[in-house]
Amino acid sequence: MPSDRWVRKMKKARIIGLAAFLAAVQLATGCAAGKEENCQSPAAGKETDLESPAAGKETDHEELVDGRETGSKSPADKKEGDSQVASQDEMAEAKEVLEEGMVPIEGMELKDGIYEVTVDSSSSMFRITRCSLTVSEGKMTAVMTMGGTGYLKVFLGTGEEAVNAMESDYIPFAENENGEHTFEIPVAALDAEIACTAFSKNKEKWYDRTLVFRADSLPLIAFADGTAVTAETLGLADGQYLIDAELKGGSGKAGVESPALLRIENGQAYATIVFSSPNYDYMKIGEEKYLPVNTEGNSSFEIPVSGFDRDLSVIADTIAMSEPHEITYALRFDSSSIKKAEE
Repeated sequence: MPSDRWVRKMKKARIIGLAAFLAAVQLATGCAAGKEENCQSPAAGKETDLESPAAGKETDHEELVDGRETGSKSPADKKEGDSQVASQDEMAEAKEVLEEGMVPIEGMELKDGIYEVTVDSSSSMFRITRCSLTVSEGKMTAVMTMGGTGYLKVFLGTGEEAVNAMESDYIPFAENENGEHTFEIPVAALDAEIACTAFSKNKEKWYDRTLVFRADSLPLIAFADGTAVTAETLGLADGQYLIDAELKGGSGKAGVESPALLRIENGQAYATIVFSSPNYDYMKIGEEKYLPVNTEGNSSFEIPVSGFDRDLSVIADTIAMSEPHEITYALRFDSSSIKKAEE
């Protein structure tokens, strides 16, 4: 049986062994922890270093992209996004204002004076309600009264040209006694297209327009001697004739009989206009109103003819719609077709 001394030695050995084991475990644990820390630290540093450059690179890339998109657009982007010239998509649909058969009339073909003139605009957003034409020594200027106050200045040319023009080349608006915006512009010729661009107050962009100052809206006395073809200049004797007539304007569905009856009395010409419809109840030339000369059949009117071979502006009131509606037409009489009517 083991002695007490031997038992005590064994216990001591166990205690020492256990202590050694525990110390070894602690040392191993501490080392492992230290190793993990050392491994994690470089790894974490390396990962951080990798993230940092990567994040830096990504940030630089985003700033570059943002710079291109918002701060410093390419020329192409600037032209499309920041242009001061309105694109076709931004403008109302344009209409043709130069009519077939129009021949330019310059200032030298008119007598000096001030006349009311009709101006056709290619855009419904650039509406001229009144226009006064001044003719002086062969030069023409017009004061256009606008239907609104949305435009601050105009330029004779295109928007692209206006952007590169000098401020002195622009024509600013003037305000009349009624608070309406007016623009005074030179007119090279009547019955000819005039390129015009207008700067919008709200959009801050140039909008291209085309204008035509209509010669047929002027009174016959405005034309210089020898420039208008009349019954007098043609030497037509009093009597009845036939003349080819053409009606333009409106929806294009209406027409008039041709040839039309032409009556000359005391050097003044009168034409009988027979419409292709019975639904017209009066015609107007300027402020003068003309009533039908018949009670049955298609609407017929006798109107004065101030001149031949040019468009004459007339208004005919139709009752074919739900409400009476005045329609502006142009009548043209061909002097070369005049022949004596059969008695």
